Amino acid sequence: MPLVFGIDQTGILPDRMIAALAGDGAIVPGQEFQPDQIQPASLDLRLGEVAYRVRASFLPGPETTVAERIKQLKLHEIILSHGAVLETGCVYIVPLIESLALPDNVAGAANPKSSTGRLDVFTRVIADKTRGFDRIKPGYHGPLYAEISPRTFPVLVRTGSRLSQLRFRHGHAQLDSDALRTLHAREALVDDPRADVSEGIAVSVDLSASIPSLFTPAGATGRGATVGFRAKHHTGLIDIERRAAYDVGDFWEPIYSRSDRSLILDPDEFYILASKEAVQVPPDYAAEMVPFDPLVGEFRVHYAGFFDPGFGHVAAGGRGARAVLEVRSREVPFILEHGQIVGRLIYESMLQRPNTLYGDGLGSNYQAQGLKLSKHFRAQP
Repeated sequence: MPLVFGIDQTGILPDRMIAALAGDGAIVPGQEFQPDQIQPASLDLRLGEVAYRVRASFLPGPETTVAERIKQLKLHEIILSHGAVLETGCVYIVPLIESLALPDNVAGAANPKSSTGRLDVFTRVIADKTRGFDRIKPGYHGPLYAEISPRTFPVLVRTGSRLSQLRFRHGHAQLDSDALRTLHAREALVDDPRADVSEGIAVSVDLSASIPSLFTPAGATGRGATVGFRAKHHTGLIDIERRAAYDVGDFWEPIYSRSDRSLILDPDEFYILASKEAVQVPPDYAAEMVPFDPLVGEFRVHYAGFFDPGFGHVAAGGRGARAVLEVRSREVPFILEHGQIVGRLIYESMLQRPNTLYGDGLGSNYQAQGLKLSKHFRAQP
């Protein structure tokens, strides 16, 4: 039986509604779903059998399918069933195992998974006959594709690897300024009493080393505390499926706090930093990190922007959690200063509370996090 929404019901679909969509045939998996594939407010998307190396990134436009554009731009094919390495600086298009047959009142929005963003793997979802990335229009019937471009580390992926996630939305779900202030007054969404909550929770960078990190290298005493990490070049590859498998020092250089609490971002370098604020997402809401100001184009923050219901929330085992910031500078060096606002966390209503919250029995990797690299790296003893 198809999902039925009330006249005034708007919001993000929770886990059981996503399962209902699949049961109704609105989500069409080419292979059986994995038990943990449906998250509290999103669906993990899986890579299919083949990757196409293409000359350049593209959008199909309103009259063209992705498959037609692949035929025009394809350089070669890579079979993923036994694993394959995606090289840095290359663009790949991978048909996903999941396709869609959405009802006319449900839309989709995609984002990289947290671990994907923290590896600097630039990933976007494309649908047929569209003018934009990561947005699926209501009523869309057709396949989905992942555009993948590793920027720093070569990665080993295979059929079934999950780099992206998809949220489903009915109607307009974002809280306006008044609703957000009311929610903050009730739930204390951020631990800073002076926080700017007018257009979303303002998120600033911490360069004072007030955040603990499990990845600080041994022997770092006598220096400033670790405020972040800068990715190394010319490293080995990272297997997307392996957890706690790699030494931090083989891939990252620690960044230590300075007396002036600033950091110069070098062009074409990738950094992992953390927010000064600890934030939380109550169980009946979801959140997304968006740019603070699109006109500030000198750097990009946060490839992976989804925050699930229960993130940092006491009901799911959190006590507030820092937002880990994936930062890449652009053409010129740019100075970041402690407390500089780099993004905003917008909140959206859930249609219903999820059955399972982030961190509640899901094996979530980043609940109650401080400064933390992706799950692929071993914490320092």
